Amino acid sequence: MNTLAIFGVGLIGGSFALAMRRAGFTGRIIGVSSPSTIRRALELGVIDQELSARQAAETADLIYLALPIQPIIDILADLDRWARPDALITDVGSTKNAIVDQAARTISRCQFLGGHPLAGREQRGVDAAEAHLFRGRLYVLTPRSAAELDSPAVRQFRKWIDEIGAVTMILGAAEHDRVVACTSHLPQLASTALASMLDQRSEGHSGVFGPGLIDSTRLALSSFDIWGDILTTNREAVQDALRSYIAALQEFSQVLEREPNHLRQYFERARRFADALRDRGV
Repeated sequence: MNTLAIFGVGLIGGSFALAMRRAGFTGRIIGVSSPSTIRRALELGVIDQELSARQAAETADLIYLALPIQPIIDILADLDRWARPDALITDVGSTKNAIVDQAARTISRCQFLGGHPLAGREQRGVDAAEAHLFRGRLYVLTPRSAAELDSPAVRQFRKWIDEIGAVTMILGAAEHDRVVACTSHLPQLASTALASMLDQRSEGHSGVFGPGLIDSTRLALSSFDIWGDILTTNREAVQDALRSYIAALQEFSQVLEREPNHLRQYFERARRFADALRDRGV
């Protein structure tokens, strides 16, 4: 691989460029993004060159779509006309079903492989990019068949995922979306709901709080510009996760009303789960 084109040189796209450089990639890194982002990415040395979307796609060996979900979906048909037959197109979308389905309908001249690096955070933009962002983090790939993983382009891409320190996991797109609805999208909505509720109550503005509230509302700093597409394209799975969470809260409320000491078993189960997460390095 000699040329990498990153569409969307923000936190994830910029970090992927920096991680690739740090891992030993010596080829050309092209950026496709807004003019202000491109200027900053060039100043920071994140990319080598700016090109138009068509020029970048016609040139690149790897087209890396670090865009919000709907723009990824929207550009796939154009990329099929522009990309070289031996190129690989991959994306970083936080939901996979809609993207993988659209790629199956539109990409025929080259290969597409769905991807999702679980390495995001609240900060956005190329200034937040860092070379170590993917180290030790899960990088999910969602091929439509096992055969897709055997192409030369995908084998090389997987090698680079290893080189940047990420941990590859293979999942079907539907399974990915079902799982992240519980493990990623639900935590976001729980944090957002808590912060939104407290903003409407006097207690939330009392100044009486500790680090627990800071921790619990960290995800509420996230932007709806990103999350709108995520929730729209994974609505059914997110609604199922929300129903389970609401049922758990209602159960807490009922137990608290009857016998507060019976909540001990829930605290112990929750502590075991939280300990296990941290043991895995999450």
